[in-house]
Amino acid sequence: MTQLTPNPSFSLTIQVELANQPGRLAAVTNAIATIGGNIGHIHLVDQNRTRSIREFVVDASSTDHADQIVAAIKALDEITVLKVFDRTFDLHRGGKITVQGRISLTDQSSLAMAYTPGVGRICKAIAADPPQVFALTVKSNMVAIVSDGSAVLGLGNLGPEAALPVMEGKALLFKEFGGVDAFPICLATQDTEEIIQTVKHIAPVFGGINLEDISSPRCFEIEKRLRAELDIPVFHDDQHGTAIVTLAALYNALKVVKKPMDEVKIVFNGAGAAGVAVARLIRMAGAKTLLMCDSAGILSGDRTDLTPEKAEFVVETQGTLATALEGADVFVGLSVPGVLTPEMVKAMNPDPIIFAMANPIPEIQPELVRDMVAVMATGRSDYPNQINNVLAFPGIFRGALDCRAKEITSRMCLEAASAIASLIPPQEVSAEHIIPSVFDDRVAIAVAAAVTKAAREDGVSRE
Repeated sequence: MTQLTPNPSFSLTIQVELANQPGRLAAVTNAIATIGGNIGHIHLVDQNRTRSIREFVVDASSTDHADQIVAAIKALDEITVLKVFDRTFDLHRGGKITVQGRISLTDQSSLAMAYTPGVGRICKAIAADPPQVFALTVKSNMVAIVSDGSAVLGLGNLGPEAALPVMEGKALLFKEFGGVDAFPICLATQDTEEIIQTVKHIAPVFGGINLEDISSPRCFEIEKRLRAELDIPVFHDDQHGTAIVTLAALYNALKVVKKPMDEVKIVFNGAGAAGVAVARLIRMAGAKTLLMCDSAGILSGDRTDLTPEKAEFVVETQGTLATALEGADVFVGLSVPGVLTPEMVKAMNPDPIIFAMANPIPEIQPELVRDMVAVMATGRSDYPNQINNVLAFPGIFRGALDCRAKEITSRMCLEAASAIASLIPPQEVSAEHIIPSVFDDRVAIAVAAAVTKAAREDGVSRE
């Protein structure tokens, strides 16, 4: 089993009572360190002459690891574990979002305008001129986050209830990073036609639709149909958000190794929704030599098991991922943990670029190839160069909503990727700095501006 780095996903608050004697605190911190826990804040809750109560914030690498840390503390003499809190579960209790009015109802006059009878005038105005709905309702800044729970993160088909925490989190990110109001909608159906019809029925409320965690290949059909049948942007973030941020990172990674996009050989592992979308966008950006692999190997012309999406990337070369990587310049992984080996990396061209984006465990642990690669990126926050969709989707929808775009075009995605990459000046681009931080408040602004400009150029803006 791959040993993961301790991280906040498995963070604990451990409340401990210990004798108020020299060395007792050190015994606890030593026990945590010995078992591999990462200690954060230590808070003194209470203390008297004989004893003290302290709370330790500790990051673990898994649930089992967290249990081992607690057991190691319990094994100490003259120390009692009083309480253990799972900080991630505590953060989610009661949900992560709420609905709050934009105006205050302080008197009869404001109530009469906000609701009946005054609201009737607004209803009639919209009925007479339907585009007024954008100016007079939440539609101008509201996105539906729609999932059927069939492909939740990397966890699989967990169903709509289990998908809700992810969609809530997405709504939180929309608001925090893009100022976009969003609402989670988890559907109790995985029938393609029912999903399409349901989204069409609820569309009048929303200025955009963000599809999320819908399994491949159904996600392709659902997005394609909704894009054709709705007059608001429909964006499958697992596909296009991933593609935009990956392309942004690749632009700057190629600057580090001084290789042009149209001359490098790029190998993809993972031919699902994200893999196909990333490959499509990188090809639009000028890449010429692409080899895509799935669990059965290279997508070659002799295979009879390919979906239409996979068939777009058929090549004459046959073989395994190892075969594909011989003489490659870039590896893009959107697949499963541990599939890439150091031996495969050694077979690549000098100064290889590795994007190992499987979460939470990447295709290869960065420590295994630290001295072999020119640039390494993952989907994790505890390594440099985190490729995270939050760099894209808030700004994408911010720009699309601002110009009342009818759809998200390929040009809008390409320009968004360029905008993200450009936030790192050329003189600051380095092996460990190819992508901005998710907390860089310039990102959503830059992406929104690029998206709005591209929407106007493509004629899909309704400003």
